[in-house]
Amino acid sequence: MTKADNAGEPSIPRRRLLGSAIATLAAARLGIVRPLFALPVSDTTRPGRMFGPIKQIDAGTLNVGYVELGPPQGKPVLLLHGWPYDIHSFERAAPLLAARGYHIIAPHLRGFGTTRFHSASTFRNGQPAALAADALALMDALKLENAILAGFDWGARTADIVAALRPERCRGLVSVSGYLIGSQAAGKVPLPPEAEFEWWYQYYFSTERGALGYSKYRSEFAKLIWRLASPRWSFDDATFDLTAQSFDNPDHVAIVLHNYRWRLGLAEGEAQYDEIEQKLAALPAVSVPTITLEGDANGAPHPDPQSYAGKFTGRYQHRTITGGIGHNLPQEAPGAFADAIVSLDSA
Repeated sequence: MTKADNAGEPSIPRRRLLGSAIATLAAARLGIVRPLFALPVSDTTRPGRMFGPIKQIDAGTLNVGYVELGPPQGKPVLLLHGWPYDIHSFERAAPLLAARGYHIIAPHLRGFGTTRFHSASTFRNGQPAALAADALALMDALKLENAILAGFDWGARTADIVAALRPERCRGLVSVSGYLIGSQAAGKVPLPPEAEFEWWYQYYFSTERGALGYSKYRSEFAKLIWRLASPRWSFDDATFDLTAQSFDNPDHVAIVLHNYRWRLGLAEGEAQYDEIEQKLAALPAVSVPTITLEGDANGAPHPDPQSYAGKFTGRYQHRTITGGIGHNLPQEAPGAFADAIVSLDSA
């Protein structure tokens, strides 16, 4: 990997660039693509120091809390987190992108952080179509005609849905763990025992005992998931505690429980999303330029990259990020995550 100068621009001699390109093509055949250059990450940056302040904006049924970095006139990039994580997953990748002139927006999903529902009577819906509608409503509120969408876990699924059904709003997609669009029908199909075992928490959440347990032990539960999903990530308590605050959201438990119960067909969604869900059940292709990412030590359930490559019909590349990278790829490998967005935009 090459070094970047103080201005953040790559300094790559022509012969070295050619050699790197050849190596990259060879690695691509193995499903492993290493960036041509490394975006710098300051090891002295404490978690959260450069990330903030939190802004609030009305968007659809929500008042959304979000962080905004970079020049407003820059190309917009919407960063979407998953569960049980929050916007701090992007605390180091976002400044890297902002330094290169991108306009970064990282929102708390419904049920996380400072995002709140306008009305106490609004159904606390965690189905994927509702989260995708939230992303579009936020873009409307911020007057963004389109944006590069990038995310992981719930955030990757949300970005996939927007890219598939509203490609005019998505100028490019970076999706950790690839194609994650599903349906209730797909969720009813039994998996082999080992695969079912990986989804143990989904079945726990389907019980009242699980609902009470998650409500009481949110922080402990999330820390366990972090360790299982990223077995080689040595995060410290300070890093975890920054994110754990987001689980104190008054709607957090309801949103999480509904999300996983809906997937198994144990909870109803909202009629306003029925048409969208019908389209998603057909597993629509994604036509926008896409880079998918996967960590080589992801301990969470995730599909094999070869199983979804055909779902991306536009310009497409997959990168496997090596070095013991787990499920929370943007936080564990911020340079690789940011590099994918820059590469997608530069191609």
